[in-house]
Amino acid sequence: MASRRNFFSKMGLGFAQLALGSMLAEEATATEQQATEYHVPPRAKSIIWVFLSGGYSHLETFDPKPALNRYAGKTYAETPFENPLESPLHRARFRSVPAEEINVRDVYPTIFPMQVGFRQHGQSGIAITDWWPHLARCVDDIAFVRNMWTTDNDHAAENQIHTGRHRLDETQPSIGAWTHFGLGTINENLPRFVVLGGPTRSDTRPSIDAYYLGPQHAGVPLQIGASTPLAFGARQPQQSALQQANEFDLVAKLHRLAGAKRPHDEHLRARIQAYDLAFRMQAAVPDAIELKRETKEVQQLYGLDREETKMAGSRLLGARRLVERGVRFVQVFPSAYGRWDSHQKLKENHSKMCLSVDKPIAGLLQDLKRRGMMNDVAVVFCTEFGRTPGLEQRSGGNTGRDHHPNGFTIWMAGAGLKKGHVHGATDELGYHALGQGHYVTDLHATVLHLLGLDSRRLEIPGRKRLDIDRGEVIHDVLS
Repeated sequence: MASRRNFFSKMGLGFAQLALGSMLAEEATATEQQATEYHVPPRAKSIIWVFLSGGYSHLETFDPKPALNRYAGKTYAETPFENPLESPLHRARFRSVPAEEINVRDVYPTIFPMQVGFRQHGQSGIAITDWWPHLARCVDDIAFVRNMWTTDNDHAAENQIHTGRHRLDETQPSIGAWTHFGLGTINENLPRFVVLGGPTRSDTRPSIDAYYLGPQHAGVPLQIGASTPLAFGARQPQQSALQQANEFDLVAKLHRLAGAKRPHDEHLRARIQAYDLAFRMQAAVPDAIELKRETKEVQQLYGLDREETKMAGSRLLGARRLVERGVRFVQVFPSAYGRWDSHQKLKENHSKMCLSVDKPIAGLLQDLKRRGMMNDVAVVFCTEFGRTPGLEQRSGGNTGRDHHPNGFTIWMAGAGLKKGHVHGATDELGYHALGQGHYVTDLHATVLHLLGLDSRRLEIPGRKRLDIDRGEVIHDVLS
C-alpha cells in the first residue's frame, strides 16, 4: 500500500516547496503571535514595493546635482565644499566586507559630471532627470526621500534594504514577511505576500524570506505569462477537477482523523488549511494575473505593446491586479538582477534601463489614480544604494560610477502619503545624506505604519531585535 507521503506527492502540489509553505495556516501558532488588530489607524490596505536591482544612480534619476557639471574633473578637495571623504559621516555609515586596505569603493575623488540633463516639473517644481519623461508628469503625486543611506557597499545591500541587516550580521525577516506576519488576509483565495519577477538568485532569497517567522510568511513567487504561474500549484494533466477535488476531500478526512487524536497540534491544523487554500488558488491565481483581460488601452498605458517596456509593464500591471483583489504586499522586480549596476557606460545603461521602466511605473500611478485606488494602495520605488559622485577608475574606467551607500533617493506615492513633496537632501555633490538621514529600516517602519502596524510591537519571543531593526517612521512624508 502506498504511504500517505507518496500519496500527497503525487497530487502535484509540492508541499515541501516554499511556495506552498508560504500558504500555511491563517491560525497563529505559539511562535507566530500575529497581530489581531491594528496598532495605529491604517492609511493603506496594500503595498506595491518596486525594487530596481543593481543600484540606480540617484544623481541621474531623482537627485540631480548641477555642481557635478561645474566641478567635473576636479577632486573633492578642489571644490568650495567640505570634502565628503573627511566627514565623520563617511566612517559612521560605511561598513566594508573586504579589508579596508584593498577596498577602494566609495573613495574615488575625481568628480564625474551628470550624464543627462534635468528639469523641474509639475506645480511642485520637483527636479528629476530627462530620462523619466512619463514619470515627470506624475511628480505632483509623489513623495521623494532624498536622504536614504545604508551600510553595505556590495550587492548584498539588495538583501539589506529588504531585511535591514548587513550581511555580516544575523539575517532578519524581510519587510514583506513582517507585513504578512502582522496582518490578516483580505482575500482568502490569494496569498498575502506575492513576488513578481524575482528573486533570480539564491543569494538574494533573503529579500523575500521570513526566517524565524516561519515559511508561511515568506513571499510566494508568481510567474506572469506562464502556463503555470504558481509553481507546484496545478493539478496533473491526466487528472480531472473532480478527481482532484475527491483527493483533497480524502486528504481533509485523513487529517481530521489525525486531528481528533492530536487536538492541540497547531501544525496539523496549518496543513489542513494549506491544502484547502492551495486548491482554491488554482483558480484564483491564474485569473488574478491574466493580463489579456485588460483593455488594449490599459495594456498600452503600461507599455505592454513595446518590447522594451513589456517585462516591467506586465509585472506592474500584474501587481495592480493583485492588490485590487486584496493581496497585502506585492514585491515587484521590474528588471533582472543587477541591471542598474553601472560601473562603466552609465549613460548607455541608465538611458536604456530608465526607458524600460519609465512608462510602466508612470502607467501604474495613473491607473491607480483613475481607479480610485490611491486611497488604498501605497507604492514604494527603491534600489539598494546610489552611485558615487566620483568617477570609477578601476581598470582604467572613465564612463561610470561605483556603488554608493552614503546617500541615495527612493520615492513613495499613494495612500497616506504627501503629494509633490521632497523630504531630506544630500550635500551639494550628492555624497552624504544630510542630517541624521534615514537608514533603510526607517522606510520599513513607514510602510508598516501606513498599514496600521507599529514596527516596535512586532515581536517574537526569544528574538531580541535591535533599535536599528525597528526603524523610525518618516513622519514628514505622511499626509
